[in-house]
Amino acid sequence: MHYPPTTYGTPVLSYYPPLRPPSAFGNKRAVLFGISYADTAAPRKLKGSVNKAKLMKQFLIDKLGFPSNSIYMLTDDSEEKNTIPTKSNMRTAMRWLVEGSKPGDSLVFYFCGHGSRVKDRNMDEVDGYDEAICPVDYEHEGMILDDEISATIVRPLPHGAKLHAFVDASFSGTVLDLSFLCKMNRIGSFGWKDHRQRRAGYKGTSGGIAVCISACDDKDGKAASKSALTYSFLQVMQDVPKLTYGRLLNAMLFTIQWAKAGKIELKGQDLARTTSQQYAQVLHQSRNCRLLRSLIFLPSCL
Repeated sequence: MHYPPTTYGTPVLSYYPPLRPPSAFGNKRAVLFGISYADTAAPRKLKGSVNKAKLMKQFLIDKLGFPSNSIYMLTDDSEEKNTIPTKSNMRTAMRWLVEGSKPGDSLVFYFCGHGSRVKDRNMDEVDGYDEAICPVDYEHEGMILDDEISATIVRPLPHGAKLHAFVDASFSGTVLDLSFLCKMNRIGSFGWKDHRQRRAGYKGTSGGIAVCISACDDKDGKAASKSALTYSFLQVMQDVPKLTYGRLLNAMLFTIQWAKAGKIELKGQDLARTTSQQYAQVLHQSRNCRLLRSLIFLPSCL
C-alpha cells in the first residue's frame, strides 16, 4: 500500500476516493467495530468484543442523542455481508465516517478487537513500529495500519469538527498516529510526548480536533483480553457529572482499580485480573503546544 507524499505543515486528504455520505445522517455519526474472531484461526478469541460494541451503540443513542441510523456497526456475529468487519468493509465504514464532514460535526470511532504492531517502513514512528488493528479476515487480507487509519479518518477532518476515538485493543497507544501523546500512570499522573517528526511528514487534520483514548501503550500485547476500557468509560460517563478529559481518564483509572479491589462492580463485565494503563492521544490543528497541553482539561463534548 502506497500513500501520497506529505509535506510537514500541509494537510493531506484521505488516500481513498470520496464516498457520497447519506444526507439524512446529520452532524452525529459513529463507526463501531466489535470482533470476537470466533470462527477464525486466531490464537485468542475475544468473547466480550461484540457485546462491548453493542453497549457503546446503546450509550451513543440513549445518552448522547446519536440517531440510530447514523451509527454504522460491524460485528462478526452479523448475518449481513456488509456489516461483517472484513478489511474491505472496515475501510468502507471509515471512509463513510468522515466523508462530507463539516464544522459542528461530532464523529466517533470505536474498535474492540485484536491489535498488533509491525516494523515501521516509512520512518514516521518514534519507536520504530507501526500499530495496527486486525479485521476478522486479517490472516488472509492483512491488518489496517495506523498510517492508513490516520489518512482516512484524521487528515480529512475539517475545522470545527471533532473526532473521538476509543480503541480497546492491544498495542493501541498511538493507533491513530496523532501528534501528541498523553500517558497516565497507575496513580493518575499525566505526562506528555510530542510524536511529530519533521522528516516523516504531516501528522494532523485539516483543522479539526481528534482525541483518541486507548486501552494500553504500544508495547502491551495483552490488553485485548484483559482491558476494562469500554466498561469503565461507559460507567464513568453515566455516573460522573461535568466531565473534562482529565477527569474522565482519572475516573476511568480509579473505577477499574476500585472494581479490581472489590469495592464496586463494573457493570457488564467480569473484571479482568490485571489493569491496563490508560493512554490518550490528542491532536489539534494549532501548533501551539500550550493549547495542546490544556486541551485534555477542556469539557468533553461528543
